[in-house]
Amino acid sequence: MSNVLSSINWFSVLVAFLAYFLLGALWYMRLFPQLYKVSLGKADQTLDNQGTLYLVGPGLCVLATVIASAILFYALGISSYPQALGFAGLIGVGFLVANTTNIAINPNIPRPFLYSSITSGYHLVGMTLTSLILMAMR
Repeated sequence: MSNVLSSINWFSVLVAFLAYFLLGALWYMRLFPQLYKVSLGKADQTLDNQGTLYLVGPGLCVLATVIASAILFYALGISSYPQALGFAGLIGVGFLVANTTNIAINPNIPRPFLYSSITSGYHLVGMTLTSLILMAMR
């Protein structure tokens, strides 16, 4: 494991983190704010999501996702763009989409599949960006 950690380009991890994190702001605040509110059953409400928790929490989650992905990326020896895209698809669908959908299926989210579509789309694009950045800066 230490061999993997020492071989990672940590600057690429920082760049991937920033891309994924900023994508979230674009995704939820500009591209899909109304659909997101509909998925939560709050179409006519203003979401109370401006506090520190709503900035730091997702940032830490994205950072953990990017670091774990970088470790796997290097441990698996991903060395081409087709492999990077395959990795993004596997991690994106196998972990991020599956987990997002599982979380969405609960009584507190009135439109779970809409919520999952919006959030899963974000994670698939974010993981694809992450994988392409890790590959480009390898």
